Amino acid sequence: MSGPRSAMIAQHTCCQLPRRPLTNGLRLRSAFAGKLVLGQIPKQGNSRGKATRTECAQKEKGVKGKAVESKNFVKGNVAQILGIRGGDKESNIWKIRLQLTKPVTWIPLIWDVAKSLTCMLMSGPLLTGYTQTINDYYDKEIDAINEPNRPIPSGAISEPQVVAQFITLLAGGLGVSYTLDRWAGHEFPTLLCLATFGSFISYIYSAPPLKLKQSGWIGNYALGSSYIALPWWAGQALFGHLTLDVIILTVLYSLAGLGIAIVNDFKSIEGDRKMGLNSLPVAFGPEVAKWITVATIDVTQIAVAAYLAVGRHETTYAAVLTALILPQIFFQYKYFIPNPIENDVKYQARAQPFLVFGLLTTGLAIGQSNAL
Repeated sequence: MSGPRSAMIAQHTCCQLPRRPLTNGLRLRSAFAGKLVLGQIPKQGNSRGKATRTECAQKEKGVKGKAVESKNFVKGNVAQILGIRGGDKESNIWKIRLQLTKPVTWIPLIWDVAKSLTCMLMSGPLLTGYTQTINDYYDKEIDAINEPNRPIPSGAISEPQVVAQFITLLAGGLGVSYTLDRWAGHEFPTLLCLATFGSFISYIYSAPPLKLKQSGWIGNYALGSSYIALPWWAGQALFGHLTLDVIILTVLYSLAGLGIAIVNDFKSIEGDRKMGLNSLPVAFGPEVAKWITVATIDVTQIAVAAYLAVGRHETTYAAVLTALILPQIFFQYKYFIPNPIENDVKYQARAQPFLVFGLLTTGLAIGQSNAL
């Protein structure tokens, strides 16, 4: 053992690491761990963190830059379309043509047109839509007999959906009417009152217990006046002053609307009779009711034409109105009188436009007369 082998063993023993350096290694690792606990990041980690923050800042800057570019593009594009300074250069010939007309200068001239369209929105899609929807809701049993393919009796739409629809239309119509009052500068909300009154008439026309449509005369007149008098009053209140003579004229003119409403009753004779509704075709029979219909339509308009000529001295408008009555009489004899049940839609599609143009003619005549 004292030979070379002993020397090798002794050398190996002398080369083993002593305990002190091992303790120093543990201290180094403990110090490193302490730095981590204290939130110190090694140099390599610090470099990576700084790079990440720089990348985020660059991305944020890029997003903001794109937003600014998008905003400037929209601003420049709108300015170009409106024809004002600051617009982008455009290559599209139609946009260039539009730019030449400077749409921004149109606004003062079409302001009343916008007001008219808003009034039409109130009277047509919203409140007339409300009237028709609530009428279908309360007529579902009758429609199941007369027109089973209608949306409610056919099951195409649920009753809660229908209720939600007419409530939404009513709220929209009343909201627009109040907006128009503010637009027109009314101290008293005339249009809101008219819209509320018309909506109430529409409700009691269709809904129990009153259900005005159970009476042929009262129900049809209520319906006719809703289509003639109320829209006229709304337009008169919006653009001028609603006067007593206009109210009286339109109330009388609504007798023609009564005749138009009777036309709709011919297709419902069977269901009305079963449900106990005393419509004029049910009460008098189709033969008598058809003559009542054409008489109320024609005599009312002839009387209005005479009033324009004699009472207002608007002979030109009276002549135009008379000319518009003649085609209605022609279509009555061609379609309605021979078979009012089968030809009611054909008659209305051809004759009713002339009735509407007659209303417009009368309105123009009253406006012209009041302006003198």
